[in-house]
Amino acid sequence: MASRCWRWWHWSAWPRIRPPPARSTPSSRQQFSTQEQTPQICVVGSGPAGFYTAQHLLKHHTQARVDIYEKQLVPFGLVRFGVAPDHPEVKNVIHTFTQTARSDRCAFHGNVVVGRDVTVPELREAYHAVVLSYGAEDHRAMEIPGEELPGVFSARAFVGWYNGLPENQELAPDLSCDTAVILGQGNVALDVARILLTPPEHLEKTDITEASLGLLRQSRVKTVWIVGRRGPLQVAFTIKMPRPRKRLAELLLQTATEKPGGEDAARQAVAARAWGLRFFRSPQQVLPSADGRRAAGIRLAVTRLEGVGETARAVPTGDTEDLPCGLVLSSIGYKSRPIDPSVPFDPKLGVIPNMEGRVVDVPGLYCSGWVKRGPTGVIGTTMTDSFFTSQTLLQDLKAGLLPSGPRPGYAAIKALLSSRGIQPISFSDWEKLDAEEVSRGQGTGKPREKLLDPLEMLRLLGR
Repeated sequence: MASRCWRWWHWSAWPRIRPPPARSTPSSRQQFSTQEQTPQICVVGSGPAGFYTAQHLLKHHTQARVDIYEKQLVPFGLVRFGVAPDHPEVKNVIHTFTQTARSDRCAFHGNVVVGRDVTVPELREAYHAVVLSYGAEDHRAMEIPGEELPGVFSARAFVGWYNGLPENQELAPDLSCDTAVILGQGNVALDVARILLTPPEHLEKTDITEASLGLLRQSRVKTVWIVGRRGPLQVAFTIKMPRPRKRLAELLLQTATEKPGGEDAARQAVAARAWGLRFFRSPQQVLPSADGRRAAGIRLAVTRLEGVGETARAVPTGDTEDLPCGLVLSSIGYKSRPIDPSVPFDPKLGVIPNMEGRVVDVPGLYCSGWVKRGPTGVIGTTMTDSFFTSQTLLQDLKAGLLPSGPRPGYAAIKALLSSRGIQPISFSDWEKLDAEEVSRGQGTGKPREKLLDPLEMLRLLGR
């Protein structure tokens, strides 16, 4: 975002979301007997966790066949629906995923909701191994009074709205207020703040949806507060560089204490929009307007830290602060949902109980990504995690711990889906939709104009 937009913090202190350098990962090719039958493996979820799992399996077992199931009509999960439009470089992993999907030993099956259209036991019956990589599809509720008021949204839904997630296209947030408050200080919170404050003309050449850009053009939001319950040393947003936590603290300190000079000071003095970080504040209640019909503010409990470092815990002091605002966006975390009654699930942690990716007490069932370890880390973290899960699976296969004998794989599932009236979307189908999106974007200088309506997508495919 241009520096002229800021009054309190210079843009250079704004952390960019980039994957960290990958840690060492298992790389030795597994040695499998040439007599071994072709392993049929399915992956549920086509986000980074799903595609990295598939990629590693295909690379390290030259006979394996991998089917990727996805509930959306289109692939790539949070890379498409979560990464901010003004961070196109983060989306470059799509090129790698596309190469994986085009492998003659890999197939993508979109528009298939596992747990509804087909069950996990049915998948386990058809495949030698099943990997659940469906991510964290829900948000954590604040569980405070007034959370249900109009004007209060989850940051996850807001991100889905401007990124074209079909289920969030009816969100229509009211941006007619002067002040917005974002609760949470992670990467998503910064993305949302930046989108709210970036001049719309700077977003016009990104893949943000035209519908959301239209509302942002009319936005009257001038001030955004990013609120965290702990202090600057515990913020959750990330930067990519050696010793990132130390460098992040230095950046925060530098921009908080140094006065801008000359040209920067002049720009900030006339800036139309501003943002700021508020530390040691925890949401206590969303305050209603006088008529009780919408949010008009947020009551924050003042906190202090018990303990030291990143493990320090925020506890209320008894003091409160009321912050007027017309828009409240909760960005306190994502969470996974249980997918099928047959799959163990820990509702408190929001993960599938597992040991090194092996689902507890369910042989042949594995998990990777956020549903395995919780919604933490960036794409590089997920890559490493997924490689380890696939390595675990291959070790079990080599050790003879997976079912022996041939499995029908997709042939069996295709028959089930057909009998239930489900029409899966192939990767070649997606490439037709992709070409249509790119074509629509060319007219306005955008990389693409995302298709938002699943029914329109199906019509374009002649369904």
